[in-house]
Amino acid sequence: MEVGNLLGLDFSGIEQEMSEVIASREAEDLARHGVKQPRNPWSDGPEYITQCPIRSGERFSQKIILSNEEGTLWWHAHSDWSRATVHGAVVIYPNHNKGSGYPFPKPHADVPIIFSEWWKKDIVEVYNEFRRTGADPNISDAYTINGQPGHLYPCSKSDTYKLTVDQGKTYLLRLINAAVEDILFFAIANHQLTVVGTDGSYTKPFKTNYITISPGQTIDVLLETNQPPSHYYMAARVYSSAEGVDFDNTTTTALLQYNIGNKSTTPPSNPPLPYLPFYNDTKASVNFTGKLRSLANEDHPIEVPVNISSKLIFTVSVNTFPCANDSCLGPNGSKLSASMNNISFSLPSTDILKAYYNNISGVYGSQFPSKPPLVFNFTAEIPPTYLNTPKKGTEVRVVEYNSTVEIVLQGTNLLAGTDHPMHLHGYSFYVVGWGFGNFDKEKDPLGYNLVDPPLQNTIAVPKNGWAAIRFKANNPGVWFMHCHLDRHQTWGMEMAFIVKNGQGPDAQMLPPPSYMPPC
Repeated sequence: MEVGNLLGLDFSGIEQEMSEVIASREAEDLARHGVKQPRNPWSDGPEYITQCPIRSGERFSQKIILSNEEGTLWWHAHSDWSRATVHGAVVIYPNHNKGSGYPFPKPHADVPIIFSEWWKKDIVEVYNEFRRTGADPNISDAYTINGQPGHLYPCSKSDTYKLTVDQGKTYLLRLINAAVEDILFFAIANHQLTVVGTDGSYTKPFKTNYITISPGQTIDVLLETNQPPSHYYMAARVYSSAEGVDFDNTTTTALLQYNIGNKSTTPPSNPPLPYLPFYNDTKASVNFTGKLRSLANEDHPIEVPVNISSKLIFTVSVNTFPCANDSCLGPNGSKLSASMNNISFSLPSTDILKAYYNNISGVYGSQFPSKPPLVFNFTAEIPPTYLNTPKKGTEVRVVEYNSTVEIVLQGTNLLAGTDHPMHLHGYSFYVVGWGFGNFDKEKDPLGYNLVDPPLQNTIAVPKNGWAAIRFKANNPGVWFMHCHLDRHQTWGMEMAFIVKNGQGPDAQMLPPPSYMPPC
C-alpha cells in the first residue's frame, strides 16, 4: 500500500500484516494510534523509541496485532510533523464470527470524518523554522474536514466535502482529530449527535449538540437524519485555553446533504451553520468530556485496577531554555521547550527498544522520577520564573509486568498553562478522575469514578488542572507517552515506559522481526 493513497484500514480479525512504501523525500515512521500491539512493540512506530525511521522509498513490513480494540482508531506518521498530511482512519468492526455486534442498532452506513490542519507553506519548512528559531511555530492557515477547508474558502468551495444521506436513517460518524496543534469543537446544524464510543472503546450513549475532540482522539457518534431534506453545514473550530498564545481562529465546514428522490439539488447560498462554543469556553469543553462513561455491562465488562502498586505523579509544563546572547525568538530571547517532571526529553540516536532488547548501554537512563522533583504551587497565577528551565535527558520509567499503575498528570502554569492531550502507546487506560487546581492526594481520590470510567488512549489534561489514569502493565515492551500537541512533543513533553517481561512465553516480548530499519 502506498501511504499517500491510503484513506483507511478496515480490520475485523486479530492480526494483520502491512507492507508500506513511504513515497516521499523524507524518512518516516508510521504508528497505528491506539492499536496496543500486545507483546509486539517492534511495530509500534515512533522514531527512536521503538525503531529508527523508515528511509525514503524503502519497503518495511509491520505486523499489526489487535487485542480488545473495537471502533475507530487511526494511523499517522510519527516523525517530525509529517502526520499533518500522512494519516488516515483505522476501523475495527465487531467480530461477527464470534457473535458480537454493535451495542446499538446497526447503522445504515459508517463514515470517517477526519479533522486536520493546512498550511500554505510546506509543513517541513514550518517544522524546521520553529526548531531553528526557538519560537512558537506558524499557526495553520485553515482547518480541514476530510481534506478540504470548506465553503468559507473560495479555493475550496467547489471541493467542499459533502456527505449525502437518506432521510430517516442512522449513520455512524467516525470522528478523528488529526490536527497537529488544536483541540476542536464540532457540530452539525439542526442535528443532535449521540456519542457511542471513543478511542476504540464503546461508551454509554448520550445526546449532545456539539463535541470536543483532542488531537489524537477519536469519537464515534450516531447521526439521525430526521430533519427536512435540505443542506446543512458541518463545522469545526478551535478550543484554545492558553492565554497570549496565537491560534488558528478559522472555521472549517462540510455539507450534509439529503437525497431528494432522483432530483439533483443545489445547496442554498447560505445553509444554516451550527452553533459552536466560543474558542475559550472551558466549561463547554469539560461539560462534554465529563459525560464520557464506559458501558461497563455484561457484554462489555471493565477491569479498573483498584489495588495500585505503582503510584506516579507527572507534571506537564511548557518551559524555556536560555540562548547565548538572548539570540532565540522565544520569550526574552530564549528557546521554547516543554517537559514532564522537569525533564525535557531528548531523542537518542539509536532507538530505545533496540537498546533495551540488546542491552546496549549509554542510550537511555532509567531514572525518570515517580513524582515532581520540585514541588511548588503548580497552578499559581505567576509561578517563580527560576522554575522555567528544565533539565534535558533521555530517561525512562521501568515498571514490573502485571503491576497496577496510576498516573496523575498535573498541569502547571509555567510560562503558558493550557490543555495537554496526553497519549500513551501500547495501552488503553481508565480515566478515573480529573479536576482543576493542584491534585490533592488525600481528598481527590475519594471522588474517583471506579464504576464506569471511560477507557481511552488520549486524555486532555485541563489547563491548570489534573487527570488521573489507571492501567494494568500487562504489555511488555517500550511504550511512548507524549503530548499530542506536536509543538509540545517536539519541545520535549514526552517520556517512555519500559514494561518488563513476565513469567512464561505469553508474558514476554515477541522477538524482533528479521529486518528493522537501521539508524
